Order: sequence, then C-alpha cells, then structure tokens
Amino acid sequence: MKHNLALFVVLLFFIGHFSAHADDYPVNKKIDIIHYSFAITLSDSTDQISGVANIRIVFKEADVQNFRLDLINKTIEKQNKGMVIDAITVGDEPIRYTHVHDEIILQLAKPSSKNESIQFTIKYHGTPFDGLRIGKTKLGDRSFFNENWPNRARHWLPTLDHPSDKATSEFMVKAPSHYKVISNGLLLEESELGNGMKLTHWKQSVPASCWLFVIGVAEFAVQYVDQFKGKSIETWVYAKNREAGFYDFQEPSKKVLEFFTDYVGPYAYEKLANVQTPSVSGGMESSSAIFYGEDLVTGKRSERTRNVVIHEIAHQWFGNSVTETTWDDAWLSEGFATFFTLLFIEHEYGQEEYKKGIEKAKKTVFELMKKLPDYSIVSPRTAEKELVITGITYQKGAWVLHMLRNLMGEAAFKKGIQDYYAKFYTASATTDDFRMAMEKVSGMDLKVFFKQWLTQPIVPNIQVAWEYDVEHKRINIVLDQTQKGDVVFDLPVEIALYKKGVTTPTILKIHLDKKQKSQSFKWKDAPEKVELDPNNVLLCESNK
Repeated sequence: MKHNLALFVVLLFFIGHFSAHADDYPVNKKIDIIHYSFAITLSDSTDQISGVANIRIVFKEADVQNFRLDLINKTIEKQNKGMVIDAITVGDEPIRYTHVHDEIILQLAKPSSKNESIQFTIKYHGTPFDGLRIGKTKLGDRSFFNENWPNRARHWLPTLDHPSDKATSEFMVKAPSHYKVISNGLLLEESELGNGMKLTHWKQSVPASCWLFVIGVAEFAVQYVDQFKGKSIETWVYAKNREAGFYDFQEPSKKVLEFFTDYVGPYAYEKLANVQTPSVSGGMESSSAIFYGEDLVTGKRSERTRNVVIHEIAHQWFGNSVTETTWDDAWLSEGFATFFTLLFIEHEYGQEEYKKGIEKAKKTVFELMKKLPDYSIVSPRTAEKELVITGITYQKGAWVLHMLRNLMGEAAFKKGIQDYYAKFYTASATTDDFRMAMEKVSGMDLKVFFKQWLTQPIVPNIQVAWEYDVEHKRINIVLDQTQKGDVVFDLPVEIALYKKGVTTPTILKIHLDKKQKSQSFKWKDAPEKVELDPNNVLLCESNK
C-alpha cells in the first residue's frame, strides 16, 4: 500500500495528462489489448463479487512506461459500492499501480519493447454499483446479469472501456450449482466443484469491444433450437418461462441469419443465443449471446418481440463485427440495425410491410426533431459525459440508408455493403470508411450526401407549386426549400404527374440544388394531380 501511495505522487503529472481531456476518452494508441480472461466468483449470501482478470497487452511502441485501464472505485458516494484492487502482477512479480478516480494507472517494471506482449493479472473484489445487476427477476428469483453499454463494463471488469478496443475474451464463473451461466462464445467447461459450487467456462475467439461482453446467471431453461452453418442457435429463458420463451424465440432467428449472411457476409460468432434478462428493457446485442428484456417473453410471439429479435441479430453484423471506432459514429450500429431490420422484413414479409416501417420511421424522426432540434446523427460525442444516441440515431440513420439505397440502386448498394463488411470484418470503422466503400462501388461522390444528412440537425422542407401552359403544352414545376436558416440541400427530387383516369403516374426527376428551382417539361394535358416524392425515398417535410 505504501508504494502505491508513493507512486500516486510520482504520477500526478501523468494522471493530470489524462484528466486534461476528461471530456473525451483517453484512447491510447500505443497499446492493444489482445485478450481478456475473467474469473468471477458469485454468491447467494452476498452481492460482493471477487475477480481475477488476466489481460494480455501488446505494446505497439517502444519505451512505454505506464498505461491506464478503467475500473470504478469503491466510494462513499456510491454507497460503498465499487471495486477494490487486491494486487496486480506480471507473472509472480507485483507491479506498481494507482487506482483513483475510476482509473488504474499501471507502471511497467521496465520500458516496453516495440510489439512486446505482456500479461497482467489483476485481483480485485467489490459490490458493483452498476454494470452487473444482482437481484431478482420479475418472477422473484435471484439472478446476475450485466449491461455494459456504453461504458459500464468498468463497474465490474478492469478494461479499456471504449469501442475502439477489441479483444478476444473468456469468462470462468464460479456460482452456486443451481444456476446456469451463459456468456459469449463457446462453452468449454461446466464442472461441479463441491460445496454447492459450479464452474462454467465460456470463451469467445472473435475480437469484440468490451461493451459486448456478457454473463447471465439464473435458473435457466435451455433449448438448442437449430444449427446454422454448424453454429448452435439457442434459447435461454427463466425456467418458469420455459414454454412461453421457447415458443417466442423459435422464430425467426435462423431465417435472419440466412438472410444477413447472403446479403451482407458471414456471421462472425461461435453461436447465437437468445437470452431472457431483467437487465435491459428492450434488447442488448451482446456478441453471440443476445439479451432481451424479460417482459418481451409473452408466449404470443408478438410482432414487437419478433422485430427486436431481428434488430439485435442485425447488430451481430453492424455494431458487433463491424464496430464504430468512436461514439461519434454510433449510427453505424443503431441506424444500420434499424434499417437492416426493415430490409429483412421486406424480404420475409413483403414490400408493403417495409413501406409501413419506413413511413413509421419518418414520422418518428419528425416528432423527435421537435424535441431535439439541435441533434445531428454524427457529432463529437463521448460516453464519458453524455448520451451517445437518441431515437434520431436509429430512425434517421435508417432513413439515410434507405435514401442511399435508392440513390445508388439495389445492386450497387448491396455490393457496397458487402465490401464494407468484408474490409472491416471483426474490426472498427468510421463513417468516412463506410462512405468511401460506397463511393468505390457506385462511382459517385457522396461527400455532400453524407454531410447534409448526417452532420446537420435539420431536414429539408420542400414546397411544390406548378402551373400548366396550355398554349405551349408545358408544365412548370417550382420547388422551394423553406427550412430554417441558410442551409441548402442538394437533392434528387421525384415529382409524380397523374393524368385524369390513369392510376399510374409519370415520374419526373429534378435536381434541387438551390433554395428555389423552376423546371419545365413537355406535357400534353394539365395533370389532375402533382405529387412530391411519390415513392417515399426522400426524408423531407412538404406541402404535398
């Protein structure tokens, strides 16, 4: 303890270096965490946990002398909850460290060599203030379930708690024998230890960000539903919800896996488990072991439950396998999962269902924009100080992809999605990475499209006026952009002209790149009706 206090004094300047940028996560590009191994002991007699974390780190540069990890301190302000470190070692040798302000600063025994790999062992204990929920399910039974998103892994696990860092992982959970334990990856061991305790060992060999790490410990009923390309599809629900849960989760997981594999690329993980939990209200896309709010299990196979299942499985591709590098680009996860849910619905349940979904999303965007008029999808954000997503991220993000698909055409859009996924498979990406992948396939310059839809908090308001020139057999269309401010959108706009007695319109296209644009077209007779955006492919407000 004394040497830790001394080190704290020595490292005041070092810690201050990080604190100077307290609003943003201090990403350390000099290190790369390769693998986490967590041994966690749980009990029915106390909410305190004990843990041993083995963390393998590659130092990408020479002469690194210290680095930081996240772990929430035990404090009076947190009702004496939080974690206490017992020791940190490399092999059998203790190393110096400080653990203050929810940060661990670890001091190397000697400066690193370039590409040197070192495994650190952190022994710790405490009662989680957040992150790991210990308590009763809705049925009154004790359980242990975590929720790491977006930066809550640090409440119970020593980690680099940021989406940019991806590592393989394993959990070795010791818990009372009456529980079953679910986690990421493959089950390697389940052994009775005596004294009423059981060891369960799961290992995930696919790199993932630590907000996707998961354990669920409860009295589960488990169904092995099917297999997809040799990978198990499983249902884990409370034993008392066995029949209802098994029924609800039998569909449509395999169909969703098949569709996204065909449309996007290979499924990255070792299994797919659908898990009932009290720790979330909707769904949480934990890699290979998806958590669903306990109230979604009804035995009715409701449309809401179905759509949450599709959404969370879509995340296994977008958010999990291809992960946003920072929270600035969280739409690469939530906007994508929302759109690809609709894409599967179109594939499986028909185009009319897709149209209903995209129209509902548009209405939601307009409603949310009134409440959050300054919120843009892509903006500098950090989970350290603010919410990193809102409903706009989901619904407007989905609309951006809907419009991009229409702009590029289905074939080019699908090819671009596949190329983007292949390039960043099990890695991290930015919005610019996605834009460049779509530009490469389409041959289009998409900078303006991405900027105006993703980095601005507004959408266009387009007013349509028209007049028919009988003498010259021409129709003149006038489009006005009336959104507030000086922003001018650059848009392809479709106008439908309906002839009297004809249900199928003629579609005219106008490139609207000014506040007001007028364009004339030859037209035999005065139209019965003129309609803006008849195919609902433009996110705009209008007088149509």
